[in-house]
Amino acid sequence: MAHALGSGATLPQALNQQGSAAIQFVPPDDLPEGAAYEQHIFDTGRCPTRESLHDFYNGLAWLVLPLSKRQLNRVHIAQIAVNGIGGQRGPVRDAATLFDENGAVLSAPEPLWAALAERDWQRLFVGLRPLWSQARLVVVGHALLEKLAAPRKNLTAHVWAQPCPGGAMAEVDTWLAGQLTAGRLEAKPFLPLPVLGIPGWCPASEEFSFYDDPLVFRP
Repeated sequence: MAHALGSGATLPQALNQQGSAAIQFVPPDDLPEGAAYEQHIFDTGRCPTRESLHDFYNGLAWLVLPLSKRQLNRVHIAQIAVNGIGGQRGPVRDAATLFDENGAVLSAPEPLWAALAERDWQRLFVGLRPLWSQARLVVVGHALLEKLAAPRKNLTAHVWAQPCPGGAMAEVDTWLAGQLTAGRLEAKPFLPLPVLGIPGWCPASEEFSFYDDPLVFRP
């Protein structure tokens, strides 16, 4: 991993060299034994980072979506202040974690949104296929990015159930950070999207029989 990033740097060093970020990336032993990961980030501004693909993509998410990542951290801390750290994180922290690991935001024409909300996969990916040229999916979840390095057909993103505005990534970040409130997260406003069904994401999807798999494209 370190050599793949160039100059023989460790992963935290390489991420810190990529420009300004909302936090500093540090080795995993910066996290004291027994300390909560999210609390440590909030208190110190330092993100413990292992030499792994998972943490590499987490670092990239911090670099590209710093406002949203910081807001997710704030949501965790507010919930910890109320409920403490126990065996269960509660619905808000569960949803925040789910989106942080597996979330995405979609900018797309309204007919695609309607088909997605109805889980009408044939219409979404076949009947309305030309409209995908006007769409953009931004993967937020670092675990999903890790899985896409060796993709499986059934990989599914948890898409924020509201159209994301187009524009530069900084605009997406600002918009998303404003959406990530405890109240919204508690309602789990996610729609499932099998990402390899998106035109261009998997060569096999050019054969429309690709979508006849009920184990992936479930009614």
